[in-house]
Amino acid sequence: MELGSIVQFLEDKSILLTGATGFLAKIFVEKILRVQPNVKKLYLLLRTTDTKSTEHRLHHEIIGKDLFKVLKKTLGANFDSFVSEKLSVVAGDISQENLDLKDSILRDEIYSQTDVIVNIAATTKFDERYDVAMGINTLGVQNILSFAHQCNKLKMLVHISTAYVCGEKEGVILEDPQHMGVSLNGVPGLDIEMEMKLVQQQLNQLQQKGATQHEIKLAMKELGIKRATLYGWPNTYVFTKAMGEMLLETSKRNMPIIIIRPTIITSTYREPFSGWIEGVRTIDSVAVAYGKGTLTCFPGDIHGVSDVIPGDMVVNAMLAAMVAHANQPSDNITIYHVGSSVSNPMRYHNLCNYMFRYFTAKPWINRNGKPVKVRKLIMLNNMATFRTYMFIRYLLPLQVLNLVNKAFYKNSQEVYTDYFRKIHAVIRMADLYKSYVFFNGIFDNMNTVKLLAAARQGMDSEEMNLFNFDPKVIDWDDYFINIHFPGVVKYAFKS
Repeated sequence: MELGSIVQFLEDKSILLTGATGFLAKIFVEKILRVQPNVKKLYLLLRTTDTKSTEHRLHHEIIGKDLFKVLKKTLGANFDSFVSEKLSVVAGDISQENLDLKDSILRDEIYSQTDVIVNIAATTKFDERYDVAMGINTLGVQNILSFAHQCNKLKMLVHISTAYVCGEKEGVILEDPQHMGVSLNGVPGLDIEMEMKLVQQQLNQLQQKGATQHEIKLAMKELGIKRATLYGWPNTYVFTKAMGEMLLETSKRNMPIIIIRPTIITSTYREPFSGWIEGVRTIDSVAVAYGKGTLTCFPGDIHGVSDVIPGDMVVNAMLAAMVAHANQPSDNITIYHVGSSVSNPMRYHNLCNYMFRYFTAKPWINRNGKPVKVRKLIMLNNMATFRTYMFIRYLLPLQVLNLVNKAFYKNSQEVYTDYFRKIHAVIRMADLYKSYVFFNGIFDNMNTVKLLAAARQGMDSEEMNLFNFDPKVIDWDDYFINIHFPGVVKYAFKS
């Protein structure tokens, strides 16, 4: 593997990026604009209906974010003109053929100019509607690949997946492909085309019965979980992402393709500044609930590895892999696990300790202006124990109090209904995350280690420092206490 300068590679290149409003995509866009202002063009595919709404989303959901403050400070008054020159927003939808690009002139321009396609578009909800998840995470990959085959000068397709397409495997998990039709539990009959037909049949039946939109939504969510568990995946998200990988493997022809499989992505480690995050992401939903005093216990293996990796390191690995494989046709897709469980593992008992220390030193101030006091999070080692604990500790006493208070106080039902809702939200969150908090595997990253070695050999020390993706440099204690949790409080608590 040979890897030269990433900055030089990006010069005068045109890149088509899907999922441009996503967390990782914004870090990717900001990084390129900051390190290589001579990039030719970044085409940002946004799912909107017209040019006006596309421009609105660009300014409010991408470049208007705090993430771009370093670039704005550097460029000053030239920022708007620079962005207008380098970013081209494109209304489209990866779940549709030809990415639903209705402007034929723009479509032909992208066909002729694009050097690299980076597919980050995905729905990451664990219990997403099956029709929606199939459309974006599975069929969307097929549509991207078909579009890529029409691009005349394309050097590389980069597809962002997730390390957890492995399901609930244990032990060392290799950077191996997902083979078409192969389930995780040995159940035969996995056929993507049949899954799509099943979705359409279910939708038709529901519509014929006059089902409401809410009923259709619930039915589609239930169908996704049912089909995922049938073939050995824990949720709709990872199941549909795995099927997307299968389509890449069978339809790639001689196109250079790499798959990046990050683990749990967290706030930026260093660039463009430390601690930027957007929304409540996976483990951060636990941190938010804990910091606000809603969460006192959670199920999980206290000694298990929580494989986390900062978002800017994932982007650095993406860029390094892109350069390493550009213009190198191969019969095989190279897969990169980008995580920390092998080289710098962090365990759940460390995470619990970090949360307790941080929120004790800097408690969240509630809406009444009072600091929320936290106790050490109780970790319960199985779901049955967790549900029993929640019932005895919260639900049963609450039901008794509710019966008593209803006899004496008006409007008490509204208060207790709200509290019941919060308790059940915690139980639901635990059900969604159980396959991860009890996960007993580590992700082999041999390909990523080789890529890192090639980067160190091919780049000077200054550029290597700019694009480092080695998790060994992270001090988790410092990162969580001084970077990540402050970022979560600043950017994610309100959401």
